[in-house]
Amino acid sequence: MMNIPFHDRPAETIDPTQLAGLQLHRLRASVGHALCTPFYRQRLAECGLPESFTMGALSDLRRLPFTVKDDLRASYPDGLLAVPRDQVVRVHMSSGTTGAPTVIYHTAKDLETWTGLVVRSIAATGVTKFDVFQNMMTYGLFTGGLALHYAAEKLGMMVIPAGPGNTKRQIKLMRDFATTVVHATPSYLLHLYSALENEGVAPGDLALKRAFLGAEPYSESTRQKIEALMGIDAYNSYGLSEMNGPGVAFECVLKAGMHVWEDAYLIEVIDPETLEPVRDGDEGELVFTTLRRQATPLLRYRTRDLSSIIPEPCACGRTHRRITRIKGRSDDMLIINGVNVYPSQIEGVLMKIREAGSNYQIVIEKEGSLDKMIVKTEVSGDLFTGDLRSLEAVRRDIGNRLKTEILIHPSVELHEPGALPVSEGKAKRVVDNRPSL
Repeated sequence: MMNIPFHDRPAETIDPTQLAGLQLHRLRASVGHALCTPFYRQRLAECGLPESFTMGALSDLRRLPFTVKDDLRASYPDGLLAVPRDQVVRVHMSSGTTGAPTVIYHTAKDLETWTGLVVRSIAATGVTKFDVFQNMMTYGLFTGGLALHYAAEKLGMMVIPAGPGNTKRQIKLMRDFATTVVHATPSYLLHLYSALENEGVAPGDLALKRAFLGAEPYSESTRQKIEALMGIDAYNSYGLSEMNGPGVAFECVLKAGMHVWEDAYLIEVIDPETLEPVRDGDEGELVFTTLRRQATPLLRYRTRDLSSIIPEPCACGRTHRRITRIKGRSDDMLIINGVNVYPSQIEGVLMKIREAGSNYQIVIEKEGSLDKMIVKTEVSGDLFTGDLRSLEAVRRDIGNRLKTEILIHPSVELHEPGALPVSEGKAKRVVDNRPSL
């Protein structure tokens, strides 16, 4: 029987009735913190809720208004700050490349809480203080690098803060310090595997056992490909900067969905069109309310991420509900000649094809009045031997499989390994060249 690791067993296996009571207590406190901000005082007043409003039950959550990313942008820099500035010890924010940045402030207590949630998350995968953790994520205003760094240290692991890129150095560090756990984007791990091949290093020559994947959408096929190529266990995680970052939900050793830490986040799943709740098991947009953050409480934050709640309890014994892997974002959906397509569907097909490489790109263009989708994918270098029939057979196979999955027939371009752009951060998989309306 598999050993199920826990970091804080009482908190992770809390009785559901006790959890609901704790959630209500913390929700009341979170609403109180929110009413300390100019934004929420105005927003709740607009909804006819007085400042003396108190949550009588968890179901009263639906009386509160939604919060969206544009609200955070409009509140820049401190319209959502709920504590005096001298209580703030750290700031994280988005890049603001498409408008004003979104800012999340943290008190010392916020950081302690956040680190505890991430420790709980990574310990659920079986890592211990005897592991060596190499962090290949970006540090700085981006939340991913620092969150796992501090959690790994808290757990007692030796931490190598490698940061992203410089793949030759990453490989050297892995070999010299016997790295057992890495944190990276799935696209970068696939790139790392190709680099190992070029260096003549077999994955089995490394001490690597586990990888924490995150920061970009990816398919189950991609996870399985990483595990097969590298000979490791790869774990899905979920987080977003508005909810701190990593540590919102994480897989346990059973890899049967990601446990949402419901003592820190109230989760809802809604229909993104009607904004009404959907049943457990049905796909919808994730909505979160912070329960343990002082500096920047957020109420009913619409993530735009699509997932579903798994109704059944996990065999690991944790009572916090699980969500399925993120399918994509409601605002990342591509509409191609009236057909809805998610990039993750295309990735799922490519990663199951033996000849397909690890790097691909989706290009959308206008051809007259119609949309044209071009799927560019690297394929094995063995195919480029001058035998055009082999290349054409692979190209047709990919095109047919994509049509079965997404119901349209894209153009398929095959490229030699290394021909497509490689991202050492979040991969840019979609290039939409259609003119703006």
